[in-house]
Amino acid sequence: MSRFNALKADSAWQKLWEERGTFAADDSSPKPKSYVLEMFPYPSGRIHMGHVRNYTMGDVLTRYRRMKGMEVLHPMGWDAFGMPAENAAMEKKVHPGSWTRDNIATMRAQLKRLGLAIDWTRELATCEPDYYGHEQALFLDLFANGLVYRKESTVNWDPVDMTVLANEQVIDGRGWRSGALVEKKKLNQWFLKITDFADELLDGLGTLDKWPDKVRLMQENWIGKSEGLQFRFKLSDGGEVEVFTTRPDTIFGSSFVAIAADHPIARKLAQTSPEAEAFIAQCKLGGTTAAELETQEKLGFDTGIRATHPFDPAWELPVYIANFVLMDYGTGAVFGVPAHDQRDFEFATKYGLPIRRVVSDGARTEPEFTDAEAYSGPGTLVNSHFLDGMDVPDAKREVITRAEAGGWGKGTTVWRLRDWGVSRQRYWGTPIPIVHCEVCGVVPVPKKQLPVELPEDVSFDIPGNPLDRHPTWKHVDCPRCGNPARRETDTLDTFVDSSWYFIRFASQPGDMPFDRKIAEQWLPVNQYIGGVEHAILHLLYARFWTRALRRIGMLDIAEPFEGLFTQGMVTHETYKAADGRWLSPGEVVRKGEIWIEESSGNPATVGRIEKMSKSKKNTVDPEPIVDQYGADAVRWFVLSDSPPERDLEWTENGIEGAWRFVQRLWRLFDGLEAWEGEDKPLDRILHQTIAGVASDIEGLQFNKAVAKLYALVNAIEKAQPSASRASAIRTAIRIAAPMVPHLAEEAWAAMGNDGLIADAEWPQVDPALLVEDEVTIAIQVNGKLRDTVKAAKGEAKDALEAMALANPNVQRILEGATPRKVIVVPDRLVNIVA
Repeated sequence: MSRFNALKADSAWQKLWEERGTFAADDSSPKPKSYVLEMFPYPSGRIHMGHVRNYTMGDVLTRYRRMKGMEVLHPMGWDAFGMPAENAAMEKKVHPGSWTRDNIATMRAQLKRLGLAIDWTRELATCEPDYYGHEQALFLDLFANGLVYRKESTVNWDPVDMTVLANEQVIDGRGWRSGALVEKKKLNQWFLKITDFADELLDGLGTLDKWPDKVRLMQENWIGKSEGLQFRFKLSDGGEVEVFTTRPDTIFGSSFVAIAADHPIARKLAQTSPEAEAFIAQCKLGGTTAAELETQEKLGFDTGIRATHPFDPAWELPVYIANFVLMDYGTGAVFGVPAHDQRDFEFATKYGLPIRRVVSDGARTEPEFTDAEAYSGPGTLVNSHFLDGMDVPDAKREVITRAEAGGWGKGTTVWRLRDWGVSRQRYWGTPIPIVHCEVCGVVPVPKKQLPVELPEDVSFDIPGNPLDRHPTWKHVDCPRCGNPARRETDTLDTFVDSSWYFIRFASQPGDMPFDRKIAEQWLPVNQYIGGVEHAILHLLYARFWTRALRRIGMLDIAEPFEGLFTQGMVTHETYKAADGRWLSPGEVVRKGEIWIEESSGNPATVGRIEKMSKSKKNTVDPEPIVDQYGADAVRWFVLSDSPPERDLEWTENGIEGAWRFVQRLWRLFDGLEAWEGEDKPLDRILHQTIAGVASDIEGLQFNKAVAKLYALVNAIEKAQPSASRASAIRTAIRIAAPMVPHLAEEAWAAMGNDGLIADAEWPQVDPALLVEDEVTIAIQVNGKLRDTVKAAKGEAKDALEAMALANPNVQRILEGATPRKVIVVPDRLVNIVA
């Protein structure tokens, strides 16, 4: 038996696929179209096992659908703008462009070694002018249609990266890339009107039945639709403050009013009160997102102003400036009901404010609230005058009705979703195509002047945006009046780049962002694969972008991704040296029961199994693994060892096991001969495997497909030589082809088949062989199992009875006696009552 030479096969077949353009998608093909896409990678330098797993999943689906007669688009590109390139420029004294393009070249070569069925003719990189120039054109189209605007706003400022961050990019109060504590700062920013689409984005989630429920819920919560009452409190200083609440039913439980630190009332007070000014400054150092404000210590400053309760002129509530109220949610002011809101409960407890029960959980109705936590569940209104006895929904409606009748409030809806601030104060991004003119104001760059390209001669010697201090680039004549003007030096958030790349993959004309007719042939993406960490940011923005293009008449697609699959992470053990340094897997060896650092011989500590990360050095470079075992073994391992939605632990034993199975497959194919004869049970297993693997691949349950192939190979190996065995071997190669394509091509050619197995059809299923024609019958005596036998499905009762009575075990127990009764359950059991 020969051995499968993986490296030779990998190189030969990858070269042939590329020469023939095997996986280039044909826009004009009459075949049914399918668009399979994995989230494109950031070119950080080298691929990792997470990339291998992600792209292998999409590749298997792509190859399978091609075998099923579909024209499949499966492209690859690079999410190439962003801060890491600028950080590298500062650290390594290189240009972000050269660093990025070198990384792309390295990662492209690594991905190609996996044998992925990718249409490389459509490759794109978001950092190239032929991509971002079209993005600038789309930005101007949205601007012309009123979906882009500029305003001064409080932003999340990263003092290390020296740029603005979206709320979603602030994690636990820190910048998502730098890790620096985020500050609040006022800047003029460009915004996209994503809030105009809030209802559409929320309603659209109901159509995404091929998305994970958890992702749809995360988006629903982020959009955050809240219905309630917006009303005004009269203030003791003669003014008013408007508040919004989703719980107007609790209005008789209020004990204070709280305003945001940048509320107009707070700003006015700070002009005359140093104490208020100091407290506001303290608030600006705190959290910047709603989630962070919920967890931080609740602090307030008593303004001395009092608010009059709308239902009781004698009831006055203190007005506080509070660090947990956001100016950009609702009205920037709330009223606090401590007994029924945990945030308010913590604040009232800290400042000794009244806590009054107004919703009963059914057990207690007294106004004194002594629980350790607020009660926010359903119940009946108590201690609330005309609301007493109502349930919560009825009480909400009653308060809203009285507020509207009295002219001091109205029922309204607010959203947690904020407009998308896209301005970034950095160099390595898409220049915003706007010119600022002293005469004309804000002027769009004419489309014939696009792309507005980044200058190459920039310096990163000091923090901040190099475009701001470039001596010539920002100085330009106004396109409208010709007077001296300046370019916009902010660049676009990189999430703009990834909000439409899937459209550009589908259609890439030179003179416009995409051809609508061709793009709509492919869209929406039928299967999108990527990490759940993009559940809010990227996926929400992409959904907005397609809707915005539809509104302005450029594309008739609402949802960009029909199906979404979020794969698990690849994990590995972590290792530490005696002095606390992280060690990579290549720096440690096992000696008996202990691990040691190979270079020093000192003991090493084995830590938890965690997501592979450069910081903890528990990454495994795929390249040497492919060198040693070949691409198919690596592919087989990442598909086989765990359900794809769960984390996968990388182990040496796992990859070696995968390599051994690849060799088993090869020996099976290599040993094929022209046998004769029929093996009906093997035929049945084969056709069940064809149908089962097809179903598993479509359902992205690759580990189940792998298990079925294991079972088929076992059955073939055990079977006697026959025509059925030969057919099973020939068919098994096609079933395995999407997973181990190099081996499959090698075996397909060795068997004398014409063409490529990549272009072959998926095996046909004989429906008759999917139906079991044999069943297992349990034989019992007095209810106790004594034996099992095989019988034809649907066998007559008297035949089953005769079979059972003739069974040697039954005859031994009966000892010649006649049974009192025989109970037959067709296709299941025979019970003999002695």
